[in-house]
Amino acid sequence: FLQFFCAMDEDEGKVYTWETEYERSWETLQEDAEGHLQTTAEEEAYKAKRRRLFDRPRNVQLGMMRHVFLVLDGSRAMADKDLRPDRLTCAARVIEKFLLEFFDHNPISQLGTIVTRNGRAEKLNELTGNPHVHTKALQSLTSSSGDPSLQNALEMAVRGLRHVPHHASKEVIVVLGSLTSCDPGNIFSTIDDLCQQSVRCSIIGLAAEVHLCKTICQRTNGTYNVILDETHFRDLLLQHCRPPPAKATIEASLIKMGFPQHVMNGPPAVCLCHLSDRSADYITSSGYFCPQCNSKYCELPVECKVCGLTLVLAPHLARSHHHLFPLTSYEETQLTDMIVCSGCQVQVERKAYKCPSCDSMFCIDCDLFIHETLHVCPGCASTVKHHH
Repeated sequence: FLQFFCAMDEDEGKVYTWETEYERSWETLQEDAEGHLQTTAEEEAYKAKRRRLFDRPRNVQLGMMRHVFLVLDGSRAMADKDLRPDRLTCAARVIEKFLLEFFDHNPISQLGTIVTRNGRAEKLNELTGNPHVHTKALQSLTSSSGDPSLQNALEMAVRGLRHVPHHASKEVIVVLGSLTSCDPGNIFSTIDDLCQQSVRCSIIGLAAEVHLCKTICQRTNGTYNVILDETHFRDLLLQHCRPPPAKATIEASLIKMGFPQHVMNGPPAVCLCHLSDRSADYITSSGYFCPQCNSKYCELPVECKVCGLTLVLAPHLARSHHHLFPLTSYEETQLTDMIVCSGCQVQVERKAYKCPSCDSMFCIDCDLFIHETLHVCPGCASTVKHHH
């Protein structure tokens, strides 16, 4: 009897075999020409990198300013433990990583968060460019209850995006774990409203495919996917960091922006970023002052709450410039002899990727780094023609 309880204590904290991720370990083994076993893990990693190359849009102008509402399911379905430790905690952890990547790729965009539970929708944060505000709100979500209301969440997002200017894209990203939705009315009228407002709705399902969700995404030109595991969930959500293609019907328009300088020892003033947070010390002497109304903010980018002027820094525009003028895709080239990569100086054997402008050859890792992070061809930047 005592040994039985000791065994229970030792097994506590362990997971069952059927709760772990499914792995086909025998598929990573192959025979070479001499009959020896060799692993294909490197080949699988290469295929994953190739998949990222093909998923990247080819020479397409992307939207520069995005206004996105992220809707998170907070119903009792998020208490299921098929994702560890449960769906809600796993989703919050993945969304925190997504927020950092989103604002890194879209520094002059804004994002808001909505949670739906108990048949209602609750707005956690308004549209803002500060990821730390959303992270703090997500950490406060510790329990899930009731049923979600997809209609209420979409209508709240549409109301928040109704006054967004036409030159900016309007998007809704839904993370849905429930297979049902408790809606007060006809949700198809809400879908019509999404189409009229040109709101692009994308849904990531955590359980199974739902026909209604697929219909919403098809009619609004969004994407609908169902996750396989946490890694797949993270990959699907990070795909939304890349802006959608800009619409051809959008006319070019001038956008008025302010470029405030950071003042260290200015007059004490109320920081409008923390005005609603009564517990914070929002009267400080340093910050960014709006050049039009002289309102003070502690972080940029932000839209001035007094005069409505968009306040940014020059690096923010520089980091968004590549969305308007994307770097040309490299051409895949089969190699007969071993060459040296023009980026990392590593020897490349099978395939290389050539810049059509400067004919520089790169490996697949440098190709991904150049197109996803650097956005400038090192070979073209080092030529005299490029500097002229």
